[in-house]
Amino acid sequence: MRTGRLLANSVALGAIVVTCGCATGPNRKAEDPLEPMNRAVFSFNDYLDKYIAHPAAAGYQKVTPAPVRTAVRNVFSNVGDIGNLANDLLQLKVTDATEDLVRFAFNSTFGIGGLIDWATAAGLPKHHQDFGLTLGHYGVPAGPYLVLPLFGPSSIRDATIWIAAYPTAPTSYISWEYGVPLFSLQFVSERADMLGATDILSQAALDRYAFVRDAYRQRREYLLRGGNSALPDYSGDHLGTASQPPATPALGDAARHDQPHTNDRRTDLPTYVEPGIASPYD
Repeated sequence: MRTGRLLANSVALGAIVVTCGCATGPNRKAEDPLEPMNRAVFSFNDYLDKYIAHPAAAGYQKVTPAPVRTAVRNVFSNVGDIGNLANDLLQLKVTDATEDLVRFAFNSTFGIGGLIDWATAAGLPKHHQDFGLTLGHYGVPAGPYLVLPLFGPSSIRDATIWIAAYPTAPTSYISWEYGVPLFSLQFVSERADMLGATDILSQAALDRYAFVRDAYRQRREYLLRGGNSALPDYSGDHLGTASQPPATPALGDAARHDQPHTNDRRTDLPTYVEPGIASPYD
């Protein structure tokens, strides 16, 4: 699919830049040696979000009833449990894998294909795994911070998410005439869920790029440690007010494939995954 090729090209671009040692500067941080290039890509993503993603999401939220939006969100979240299950197994987390399997089966049957999230109501927890976390589980370092065109915050390690998740994405196996509408629907749905969060970011962050970078890296470390590390501190120099939740405009995110998921609007940091390709669907 075209989206698959676009993902591969984005990852390849990041790898080439790192290999060549381009886009570095004398004042760069050790964890962000590609900051000049990353800031340029961040601005590009932000421009597209402002004039394409945000208007589309706002329109979707305005014309679509809340129960319908919830049902759409539930369907993609249910499909995302396939990717969660795969990475649970790769990490030998048998209990988590069993719970994700039961969630998927329960919601797919009693929830009418995932339209209704009965599993959460029944007390089955939703796990959030991806191939980047799987690599980290086995000791692979994150590497330099990397902003991907369209998909946003990542790292050299996490850039593998898009390729590894491709086999678990149902839209990978359907023709483009069906895959593109599904991709668009998930993209708009997840962007609509983050409208409030991006408004908070615009008001709170003095340096939006630095805030998103630091929040992303801390959030990934928190997930990698299974919630056992200290929670990210968002009351530092990049905020106008203390303790605001991390968030940023997402172009192609969707959600957040490594975010805690509820049926309420999300205000945590989106991860810029491409809907229909990366997994899990949150």
